[in-house]
Amino acid sequence: MGFDYRMRWSSLVVFMILGFSRVILINGEFPGPQIESITNENLIVSVFNSLDEPFLISWNGIQQRRNSWQDGVYGTNCPIPPGQNFTYILQVKDQIGSYFYFPSLGFHKSAGGYGGFKILSRSVIPVPFPPPAADYTILAGDWYNKNHSDLKAIADGGNDLPFPDGLLINGRGPNGYTFTVDQGKTYRFRISNVGLATSINFRIEGHKMLLVEVEGSHTLQNTYSALDIHIGQSYSVLLTADLAPKDYYIVVSTRFTSQVLTTTAILHYSNSQTSVSGPPPGGPTTEIDWSLEQARSIRWNLTASGPRPNPQGSYHYGMINTTRTIRLANSAQMINGKKRYAINSVSFIPADTPLKLADYYEIPGVFSLGSIPNNPTGGGAYLQTSVMAADFRAYVEIVLENQEDTVQSYHIDGYNFFVVGMDGGQWSPASRLTYNLRDAVWRCTTQVLKIT
Repeated sequence: MGFDYRMRWSSLVVFMILGFSRVILINGEFPGPQIESITNENLIVSVFNSLDEPFLISWNGIQQRRNSWQDGVYGTNCPIPPGQNFTYILQVKDQIGSYFYFPSLGFHKSAGGYGGFKILSRSVIPVPFPPPAADYTILAGDWYNKNHSDLKAIADGGNDLPFPDGLLINGRGPNGYTFTVDQGKTYRFRISNVGLATSINFRIEGHKMLLVEVEGSHTLQNTYSALDIHIGQSYSVLLTADLAPKDYYIVVSTRFTSQVLTTTAILHYSNSQTSVSGPPPGGPTTEIDWSLEQARSIRWNLTASGPRPNPQGSYHYGMINTTRTIRLANSAQMINGKKRYAINSVSFIPADTPLKLADYYEIPGVFSLGSIPNNPTGGGAYLQTSVMAADFRAYVEIVLENQEDTVQSYHIDGYNFFVVGMDGGQWSPASRLTYNLRDAVWRCTTQVLKIT
């Protein structure tokens, strides 16, 4: 079975938070329409670019098995020219879960252009919780009143981005969005951090959240009063409306920032006669240990079915022998008088030809294969269109090291990985003794906290 979506991206100047901003709309909406699908369905998405600049859409968390030329990033796709269109053909094969789509070029994401994407289980596959009364999507993240072109110019000039002007929940500012619930019923909330540069903390006043899914993996059903959600991550929780009938704050605040930004939405009990009042409840701010402990507590539900009837735990990843270890360390360094960001001392510069096309057609001189080392060099950074070589179907251990004073998010486009360990300080071979080789969560995006 398949579905055909037609989506047109355009822009409009509207009043946002602190002033007028240029917002990228999808079919006249911000956020854009939600894509809803069921495991194994074929999706045809026709994207029309009504902007005045090239454009691409990426499908965050959607797996691209032998289909990487559909993932909508500069390395694999040619940008869609202004006034033109491109049709994506996606198959959500062997996949469930909560995701989103977003524009991947030129800081467009800072201007909107994103929307939710959920994949439901087939009716014959058991889900490890009763059907909720309703299923809500929350797209939250930082917002800049500067146009995306201005932010791009700042970064291209080798300067740090300014501090965000605020936070949005589903494209709205404080108390701008309401979710209505009936007392005594249970609801599913799919929450994604669609921001540009800031980790967030999510909480619902007075309520506990039962975590049930992370980026396509059913998790152990632990209860949380607040959840850290880093750039590009998606979480799915169940909330039971079991408190007194009134309105409650849904709160999003920044994490690991010197100034804490906060925004709110409203959880409205349908029989409520009382509006929210007073300040919203506070949450964690700069505590790294708090975030580390929470990350370690998020684990795979081994007995639950995923997209197939067999339990998730039937895949024994801990018994696989890895054949290669890659250590990747990020750094911020000056190159030619401009601040540049590097991995193992290589600061990537995009080529005019998408790397996938250059590889397929064997076009010489587009990228440099094997020019990024397997380990940090500790040396000065340099510019390179660098591609790391790998063996087909090899099992690889990837260590992500962050010695900077900022949180990093790492995403593997079109694929998932097991997060088997996370700790402070530097990695060593002895760190393997602490790996979770039984029920680590399988996901597409992970955080690397400061000095971890």
